[in-house]
Amino acid sequence: MKVLVVGGGGREHAICWKLKQSPSVHELYCAPGNGGIASIAQCVPIAATDVEAMVAWAREHAMDFVVVAPDDPLALGMVDALEAAGIPAFGPRKNAAVIEASKIFSKNLMAKYHIPTAKYQAFTGLDAALAYVEAEGAPIVVKADGLALGKGVIVAQTVDEARAAVRAMMSDGKFGAAGARLVIEECMTGPEVTVLAFCDGAHLLCMPSSQDHKRAFDGNQGPNTGGMGAISPSPNYTQAVAQRCMDEIFLPTVAALQAEGRPFQGVLYFGLMLTPSGPKVVEYNARFGDPECQAVLSLLESDLLEIFQACRTGTLDKVDIRWKSGAACCLVLASGGYPAAYQKGYPISGLEQAGRSAVVFHAGTRLSGDGTVLTNGGRVLGVTATGLDLEAAIQAAYAAAKEISFTDMQFRTDIGRV
Repeated sequence: MKVLVVGGGGREHAICWKLKQSPSVHELYCAPGNGGIASIAQCVPIAATDVEAMVAWAREHAMDFVVVAPDDPLALGMVDALEAAGIPAFGPRKNAAVIEASKIFSKNLMAKYHIPTAKYQAFTGLDAALAYVEAEGAPIVVKADGLALGKGVIVAQTVDEARAAVRAMMSDGKFGAAGARLVIEECMTGPEVTVLAFCDGAHLLCMPSSQDHKRAFDGNQGPNTGGMGAISPSPNYTQAVAQRCMDEIFLPTVAALQAEGRPFQGVLYFGLMLTPSGPKVVEYNARFGDPECQAVLSLLESDLLEIFQACRTGTLDKVDIRWKSGAACCLVLASGGYPAAYQKGYPISGLEQAGRSAVVFHAGTRLSGDGTVLTNGGRVLGVTATGLDLEAAIQAAYAAAKEISFTDMQFRTDIGRV
């Protein structure tokens, strides 16, 4: 089969890496791809959000299957457009992808179907939002309604900080249209866990749990990022917790979307908080998390293309998905200054040496004219290793990362240990 993966980050590199192992995939393409993806797939210079150009290229080059991986093209309806053009595609349709594209939609869905989450209010006006912050006090969480590259959430420790966040989003346009509407919610406490699930509209199969590390610096300090590392499985996600999540969150969410006429086919991301009163939903995503994807797919033994096809055809209940025992760790190497301003274009050394003991997924890289790999983003690489247990995986990831260097490289030293 000729398969196209849409996107160009670490998540897409991991998806391409796994699809490359499928005996059914004879030609693999990625749009736009990156410097690492170019070694296993043919990169196509089309922006992931250019729905019209992507569909036209896929039709012209007779793609047999397209995987739409990032949030933006899903929210724009790329899967709908591909299917309308007769091209089979993996990912939720626009009316289901809204579960991530609008936090107000997802919170209202949870309220309607009694799915446990934080107490909240939605706002479209600045004055009402500020008054709510004053009334509720801090700590409190301010969330942009729309997509904001994983950075549209402020956990405010003081009322002043919350007020500043509200003004930055609603008055100053920090996240553009994404912040024109807000959700303000109570600040939950407890360990955070991510569970990714394959869904076919009616059935779901959960992947091993994972834990993302969102804060930029050690000890969970600093600003939120797109993710500085991930481990799988999470030591906090016990069998008892998993059963409760299945009964109270996972199955009710799939059923709720089906009841609303929005059957979800793709990967549904459950961001969970294990609070003292039980697991609650922090957020939904309509796709693989990044870097959770890199860690979790490293443990997958089954054919990923077969799973993707089953999600699309509603036959997920007939698929036997096999996972490796042990654990995985993905360590993100980022540009100095990330998630604020940073420089690009620095040469990266040590990739070959690191690749002998880990898989180095490229997130923000490009190739120079002479084939040198250069930095080209905030999150640059995801050094991913597996081990017999979590500690072995963590040690292997850090050992491999020591081989890599580029100017102003930054990373956390406590992934999997906090």
